Formats: sequence, structure tokens, C-alpha cells
Amino acid sequence: MRAWLRHHRRALAAALRRLAAQKSSGLMSALVIGIALSLPTGGYVLLESLRPLVRHASLDPQLSVFLGAGVRRSDAQALGARLRADARLASVRFVSREAALEELRETEGLGDVVAALERNPLPDAYVIRARDPAPESVEALAAELRSAPGVSHVQVDSAWARRLAALARLARLALTLVAGLLAFGLIAVTFNTIRLQILTQRDEIGVSKLIGASDAFVQRPFYYLGILQGSVGGLFAIAIVWLGTVLLNLEVATLAESYGSTFRFRPPALEDAVGVLLFAGALGWLGAYLCVSRYLREIEQF
Repeated sequence: MRAWLRHHRRALAAALRRLAAQKSSGLMSALVIGIALSLPTGGYVLLESLRPLVRHASLDPQLSVFLGAGVRRSDAQALGARLRADARLASVRFVSREAALEELRETEGLGDVVAALERNPLPDAYVIRARDPAPESVEALAAELRSAPGVSHVQVDSAWARRLAALARLARLALTLVAGLLAFGLIAVTFNTIRLQILTQRDEIGVSKLIGASDAFVQRPFYYLGILQGSVGGLFAIAIVWLGTVLLNLEVATLAESYGSTFRFRPPALEDAVGVLLFAGALGWLGAYLCVSRYLREIEQF
């Protein structure tokens, strides 16, 4: 066990020396990896920042039934009784005009606007949820409710949220495809870097094989070199995304405050940063594995 750990420690030290010896070329390769990884990482961070907006949106079939301004409370209660007796409705909730105004008053940024009103302009309303989520059924129900006595307007509240969720799923799929394509490119970058290292140490590798060195002994330093180069590229990616979120938030803060919101793009979380480093290191190892394995197969043919 001690010998195994000693071999790995020496291989890691050799990889660090080779990475330091590359200087500008190694730094540029890591920077290319970082820039490529920053694209899907940045997209993921932006989507995660927008996730609370989608989560708080209602995705169930929901309709808001607004009553006319002159409808008496007794008539509103009678309409509510008919709605609750309808088997097509999963839930019916009455929102009085007073409760709606109070909710609006508690909304961030709207308290002063509500205080300036001379009278309550909001109508009584019912918020209902349909049992059948099919868009055709919801629209048919909305058309029927629009013709009910005392109903002024019917609004399907969940349509925009469904579209937003669909766009979020589409964006995630696009990010996955982009990340997959860039992963092949990063493997190619690492493959080429390790190949250049192998060419400069061809004689050393040949002598090692002649005196009985195993394939694992030859491969190990290059594996560590690939992991280190990928990890450094991952650090570049995290730094690029973090700086990007800081710059974006300078403008987003002004826009959000104009709407009375505290929304900000969040920087990469610790678990996200660790995931990027592990992913980048794994890509570096894979590129090194493919390159060294191919070289060893070539020299064994001679």
C-alpha cells in the first residue's frame, strides 16, 4: 500500500513539474478549457437563478373569475355555491375585494400606490382549479363561465406559467447538448496537449518500457497531468461565470428595483463549483487516457 501511494505521489509531482514547465502554452490550454466550460456553466447558473420565478408560478389549470362591480355579495355567494357543486372543478376559493386590496397593499413596491387610492377599484373574484388539465377543457370551462350571470371577466392564469416552464425545459436541453459538444472539444484539447508531452518524452518512455516498466507506471503521470489541466480550466470557468454574474447584477439591480423587486443572478454555489471542477478533471483524465492508450498500442506494434 505504501509503495502504491509513493508511486502516485511521485506521478503527481511529475505532473505538477510538467504543468509548470509548459508555462504559457499550458495556461492557454487551460484558459481555452475554462472559456468553453463557462458557456454551459453560465447558462446553468442563469437558469437556476430564474428557477424560483417558475417554482412560485402556478402550473395547475387555474382560472380567475372576476365579478361585476355592481354584483351584490349575496349573488356572489350564490354563484360560489353553483361553482362548488360543479364536478368539473377541483377547488373554488372566494377572494373578496377587501382581501384583494389588502394583498395588493402588502406587495413590495405597491403600498404607496394603494394608499393613494380614494376607493377600492378591485372586484370580488373566485379562483378555481379544474380537474381536467387539458387546455381544451380549461378553455371550454372559461367560455362557459364568461356567460354566467354577474361574471365580468374570466382569466386563465396558468397559461403563461406553462409556457415559461416549457421554455425552461427547452433551455436545459439546449445546455445539455452544448455541454456535450464542448466536452468533445475539451477532450480533443487535452488529447493534443498530452500528445505533445508524450512526443517530448518518447525516448524516456521507450527506455522505461525496455527495463520492464508497466503501462500503469507510464500512464499515471499523464493521467494526473490531464486531471490538473482540466481542473485549472474548471477554475477559470468558475471565475469567468462569477465575474459575469457580478457585472450582470450591476444592471439587473437597477432594473429590478424599478419593479420593486430584489431579484439578482446568483453566483455559482459551492456544490456547483465542485461539480464543474470534477467534470473538468474527468474530461482531462479521459483525454489523457485516450492519448496515452493509443500511443502505447502503437509502440507495442513495433
